[in-house]
Amino acid sequence: MIRLVVADDQDLVRAGIVATVEAQPDMRVIAEVRDGDQAVRAVTEGSPDVVLMDIRMPGIDGIEATRRIVERGSSARVLLLTTFDADEHVYGALRAGASGFLVKDAPVDELVTAIRAAARGDAVLSPSVTARVVGHLLERPFRGAPEDAIPAGLLTPREIEVVQLVADGLSNVEIGRLIHLSEATVKTHIGRILVKLGLRDRVQVAVWAHRRGVANPPG
Repeated sequence: MIRLVVADDQDLVRAGIVATVEAQPDMRVIAEVRDGDQAVRAVTEGSPDVVLMDIRMPGIDGIEATRRIVERGSSARVLLLTTFDADEHVYGALRAGASGFLVKDAPVDELVTAIRAAARGDAVLSPSVTARVVGHLLERPFRGAPEDAIPAGLLTPREIEVVQLVADGLSNVEIGRLIHLSEATVKTHIGRILVKLGLRDRVQVAVWAHRRGVANPPG
Protein backbone atom coordinates (compact mmCIF):
# COMPACT_ATOMS: atom_id res chain seq x y z
CA MET A 1 0.00 0.00 0.00
CA ILE A 2 1.43 3.38 -1.06
CA ARG A 3 0.83 5.97 1.68
CA LEU A 4 0.43 9.57 0.54
CA VAL A 5 0.23 13.13 1.81
CA VAL A 6 -1.57 15.59 -0.49
CA ALA A 7 -0.70 19.29 -0.08
CA ASP A 8 -2.63 21.92 -2.04
CA ASP A 9 -4.27 25.15 -0.88
CA GLN A 10 -7.12 24.87 -3.41
CA ASP A 11 -9.84 22.80 -1.78
CA LEU A 12 -11.45 21.56 -5.00
CA VAL A 13 -8.12 20.57 -6.55
CA ARG A 14 -7.03 18.80 -3.39
CA ALA A 15 -10.35 16.98 -3.07
CA GLY A 16 -10.10 15.79 -6.67
CA ILE A 17 -6.59 14.44 -6.15
CA VAL A 18 -7.57 12.71 -2.93
CA ALA A 19 -10.60 11.09 -4.60
CA THR A 20 -8.43 9.85 -7.47
CA VAL A 21 -5.82 8.40 -5.14
CA GLU A 22 -8.34 6.76 -2.81
CA ALA A 23 -9.96 5.04 -5.80
CA GLN A 24 -6.75 3.07 -6.39
CA PRO A 25 -6.53 -0.31 -4.62
CA ASP A 26 -2.84 0.15 -3.78
CA MET A 27 -2.93 3.72 -2.48
CA ARG A 28 -4.14 5.49 0.63
CA VAL A 29 -4.10 9.18 1.61
CA ILE A 30 -2.96 9.49 5.22
CA ALA A 31 -3.17 13.31 5.33
CA GLU A 32 -4.42 16.22 3.21
CA VAL A 33 -3.10 19.69 4.04
CA ARG A 34 -3.34 23.27 2.78
CA ASP A 35 0.20 24.64 3.10
CA GLY A 36 3.87 23.71 3.26
CA ASP A 37 4.21 23.90 7.02
CA GLN A 38 1.36 21.43 7.47
CA ALA A 39 2.93 19.20 4.81
CA VAL A 40 6.24 19.04 6.69
CA ARG A 41 4.45 18.14 9.91
CA ALA A 42 2.32 15.50 8.16
CA VAL A 43 5.40 13.86 6.69
CA THR A 44 7.19 13.89 10.05
CA GLU A 45 4.19 12.39 11.86
CA GLY A 46 2.91 9.98 9.21
CA SER A 47 6.02 8.77 7.34
CA PRO A 48 4.33 8.59 3.90
CA ASP A 49 5.88 7.01 0.83
CA VAL A 50 4.94 9.84 -1.54
CA VAL A 51 3.98 13.50 -1.13
CA LEU A 52 1.97 15.32 -3.79
CA MET A 53 2.97 18.93 -3.20
CA ASP A 54 1.62 22.08 -4.83
CA ILE A 55 4.45 24.50 -5.59
CA ARG A 56 2.59 27.72 -4.87
CA MET A 57 0.96 27.78 -1.45
CA PRO A 58 0.59 30.47 1.25
CA GLY A 59 3.23 30.68 3.94
CA ILE A 60 5.85 27.99 3.32
CA ASP A 61 5.62 27.13 -0.37
CA GLY A 62 6.20 23.71 -1.93
CA ILE A 63 9.87 24.33 -2.63
CA GLU A 64 10.76 25.26 0.94
CA ALA A 65 8.58 22.46 2.30
CA THR A 66 10.38 19.96 0.04
CA ARG A 67 13.76 21.24 1.20
CA ARG A 68 12.78 20.85 4.86
CA ILE A 69 11.41 17.34 4.29
CA VAL A 70 14.63 16.27 2.57
CA GLU A 71 16.90 17.90 5.15
CA ARG A 72 15.08 16.04 7.94
CA GLY A 73 16.08 12.77 6.32
CA SER A 74 12.62 11.62 5.27
CA SER A 75 12.50 8.78 2.75
CA ALA A 76 9.26 10.19 1.27
CA ARG A 77 9.41 10.98 -2.44
CA VAL A 78 8.03 14.42 -3.26
CA LEU A 79 6.17 15.08 -6.51
CA LEU A 80 5.54 18.76 -7.22
CA LEU A 81 2.22 19.86 -8.70
CA THR A 82 2.34 22.81 -11.08
CA THR A 83 0.10 24.56 -13.59
CA PHE A 84 2.70 24.69 -16.37
CA ASP A 85 5.43 22.17 -17.17
CA ALA A 86 7.82 25.06 -17.91
CA ASP A 87 7.24 26.68 -14.50
CA GLU A 88 10.59 28.12 -13.38
CA HIS A 89 9.79 27.11 -9.81
CA VAL A 90 10.00 23.46 -10.85
CA TYR A 91 13.76 23.65 -11.20
CA GLY A 92 14.20 25.09 -7.72
CA ALA A 93 12.01 22.32 -6.34
CA LEU A 94 14.07 19.62 -8.03
CA ARG A 95 17.25 21.14 -6.63
CA ALA A 96 15.61 21.05 -3.21
CA GLY A 97 15.27 17.28 -3.54
CA ALA A 98 11.94 16.63 -5.26
CA SER A 99 11.64 13.41 -7.27
CA GLY A 100 9.76 14.99 -10.16
CA PHE A 101 6.74 17.03 -11.06
CA LEU A 102 3.29 16.75 -12.57
CA VAL A 103 1.07 19.21 -14.36
CA LYS A 104 -2.15 19.63 -12.37
CA ASP A 105 -4.41 18.79 -15.30
CA ALA A 106 -2.58 15.55 -16.09
CA PRO A 107 -4.87 12.58 -16.91
CA VAL A 108 -5.78 10.24 -14.06
CA ASP A 109 -3.73 7.36 -15.44
CA GLU A 110 -0.67 9.63 -15.68
CA LEU A 111 -1.11 10.71 -12.07
CA VAL A 112 -1.39 7.20 -10.64
CA THR A 113 1.48 5.95 -12.84
CA ALA A 114 3.66 8.79 -11.57
CA ILE A 115 2.81 8.00 -7.95
CA ARG A 116 3.73 4.35 -8.41
CA ALA A 117 6.96 5.31 -10.17
CA ALA A 118 7.93 7.69 -7.36
CA ALA A 119 7.19 5.03 -4.76
CA ARG A 120 9.60 2.71 -6.62
CA GLY A 121 12.28 5.37 -6.50
CA ASP A 122 12.02 6.49 -10.13
CA ALA A 123 12.16 10.15 -11.08
CA VAL A 124 8.93 11.30 -12.68
CA LEU A 125 10.34 13.02 -15.74
CA SER A 126 9.93 12.09 -19.39
CA PRO A 127 13.08 12.05 -21.57
CA SER A 128 12.20 15.43 -23.13
CA VAL A 129 11.53 17.01 -19.75
CA THR A 130 14.69 15.45 -18.31
CA ALA A 131 16.78 17.17 -20.95
CA ARG A 132 15.19 20.56 -20.21
CA VAL A 133 15.47 20.14 -16.46
CA VAL A 134 19.11 19.08 -16.65
CA GLY A 135 19.87 22.10 -18.82
CA HIS A 136 18.45 24.44 -16.19
CA LEU A 137 20.02 22.62 -13.26
CA LEU A 138 23.46 22.76 -14.82
CA GLU A 139 23.27 26.56 -14.69
CA ARG A 140 22.62 26.56 -10.93
CA PRO A 141 24.26 25.31 -7.71
CA PHE A 142 24.07 21.55 -7.33
CA ARG A 143 22.97 19.90 -4.05
CA GLY A 144 25.09 16.79 -4.43
CA ALA A 145 28.59 15.51 -3.78
CA PRO A 146 31.38 17.89 -4.90
CA GLU A 147 32.84 16.75 -8.19
CA ASP A 148 36.39 16.78 -6.87
CA ALA A 149 35.31 14.34 -4.13
CA ILE A 150 34.40 11.62 -6.66
CA PRO A 151 37.39 9.33 -7.31
CA ALA A 152 38.09 8.40 -10.92
CA GLY A 153 37.05 4.87 -11.74
CA LEU A 154 34.61 4.68 -8.85
CA LEU A 155 31.82 3.28 -11.03
CA THR A 156 31.98 -0.03 -12.84
CA PRO A 157 31.42 -0.13 -16.64
CA ARG A 158 27.92 -1.51 -16.07
CA GLU A 159 27.12 1.27 -13.57
CA ILE A 160 28.33 3.89 -16.03
CA GLU A 161 26.04 2.36 -18.65
CA VAL A 162 23.11 2.59 -16.23
CA VAL A 163 24.00 6.20 -15.39
CA GLN A 164 23.95 7.08 -19.08
CA LEU A 165 20.50 5.57 -19.52
CA VAL A 166 19.18 7.31 -16.40
CA ALA A 167 20.47 10.58 -17.89
CA ASP A 168 18.53 9.73 -21.05
CA GLY A 169 15.36 9.66 -18.94
CA LEU A 170 14.69 5.92 -19.10
CA SER A 171 12.81 4.11 -16.33
CA ASN A 172 14.14 1.00 -14.58
CA VAL A 173 11.96 -1.22 -16.75
CA GLU A 174 13.17 0.47 -19.95
CA ILE A 175 16.81 0.24 -18.87
CA GLY A 176 16.40 -3.43 -18.04
CA ARG A 177 14.88 -4.21 -21.42
CA LEU A 178 17.63 -2.35 -23.25
CA ILE A 179 20.59 -3.98 -21.51
CA HIS A 180 18.88 -7.29 -20.68
CA LEU A 181 18.67 -7.01 -16.90
CA SER A 182 15.75 -7.53 -14.55
CA GLU A 183 14.08 -4.47 -13.07
CA ALA A 184 15.28 -5.55 -9.62
CA THR A 185 18.89 -5.74 -10.84
CA VAL A 186 18.66 -2.28 -12.39
CA LYS A 187 17.25 -0.92 -9.13
CA THR A 188 20.17 -2.50 -7.25
CA HIS A 189 22.66 -0.87 -9.62
CA ILE A 190 21.01 2.53 -9.16
CA GLY A 191 21.04 2.12 -5.39
CA ARG A 192 24.78 1.44 -5.45
CA ILE A 193 25.36 4.38 -7.79
CA LEU A 194 23.52 6.75 -5.44
CA VAL A 195 25.58 5.54 -2.48
CA LYS A 196 28.89 5.76 -4.35
CA LEU A 197 28.23 9.25 -5.67
CA GLY A 198 26.56 10.58 -2.52
CA LEU A 199 23.44 11.59 -4.44
CA ARG A 200 19.76 11.47 -3.47
CA ASP A 201 17.88 10.48 -6.60
CA ARG A 202 17.85 9.93 -10.35
CA VAL A 203 17.57 13.62 -11.18
CA GLN A 204 20.88 14.29 -9.46
CA VAL A 205 22.38 11.26 -11.24
CA ALA A 206 21.37 12.83 -14.57
CA VAL A 207 22.92 16.17 -13.60
CA TRP A 208 26.13 14.43 -12.44
CA ALA A 209 26.32 12.51 -15.72
CA HIS A 210 26.04 15.67 -17.79
CA ARG A 211 28.54 17.58 -15.65
CA ARG A 212 31.12 14.79 -15.80
CA GLY A 213 30.69 14.23 -19.52
CA VAL A 214 29.39 10.71 -18.89
CA ALA A 215 25.94 11.24 -20.46
CA ASN A 216 25.25 10.08 -23.99
CA PRO A 217 25.46 12.91 -26.55
CA PRO A 218 22.12 14.39 -27.68
CA GLY A 219 20.36 12.25 -30.28
